Amino acid sequence: MSRYFYLRPDKATWATYKGEFNAVPKWGLPGLKDCPGCGASWSSWGTHYPAVDLSELPERHEFEEARQEPFHEFVRLRELVRPLAPPNSKLPPGTDFGPLVGPASGRLAPFSGLESCWIVVRRDTFDSLQAAGVRGLLGCKTELKFRQKTPPELIELQIEPRGLLHRDCLPPDLAPPCTTCGRQGFTLPDDPILDEASLPTDTDLFRVGNFATVIIGTDRFKDAVEQGGWEGIKFRELPVR
Repeated sequence: MSRYFYLRPDKATWATYKGEFNAVPKWGLPGLKDCPGCGASWSSWGTHYPAVDLSELPERHEFEEARQEPFHEFVRLRELVRPLAPPNSKLPPGTDFGPLVGPASGRLAPFSGLESCWIVVRRDTFDSLQAAGVRGLLGCKTELKFRQKTPPELIELQIEPRGLLHRDCLPPDLAPPCTTCGRQGFTLPDDPILDEASLPTDTDLFRVGNFATVIIGTDRFKDAVEQGGWEGIKFRELPVR
């Protein structure tokens, strides 16, 4: 049986590398204003599909400005991008698409971006992860702009929502998801537990489906990172039930 690890940024490496970037995804769905089912106005964070290219979509300009929209308008925009997204994607309000865009400077660690719930790696790191047999990797070129003459090639990993947090670690009085917008509001428990029955068996890297800012790697992913000596990432093993 695989072991599963919550991936967090290793802030101790920031002083060593001193690189940074200030980026946003190129396109995104709007947030939702006043859901007719639950009344909530909300937007998700962490659901990002960098491999989904909206550049040929005639309505692409409608995905360039962060904002909130009423439910009927959100649904219209969501259905425009659904054919371009991975099959069975839920696409909640605030889902992002396309490459990271923005300025970057300095020397980045082999793994960066985790503080924003992304994983950006150098090309050599990505190639080595693939060579080590890490499953399910999808790498997408970023559009980060460096000032130096020979900028590094940076790859963002597309990490899709798959498994779930187990019901045992959630509040006992938690209401079910809204049947209209899908929102289920709760804070991340101090001691997360993963739902074994929901976990994917074909990838070594995924987001938690009901808390997309939580990125999970298997022991195969952890072993590849540690054997490569790559910095910028910390591992916290989570129980499975």
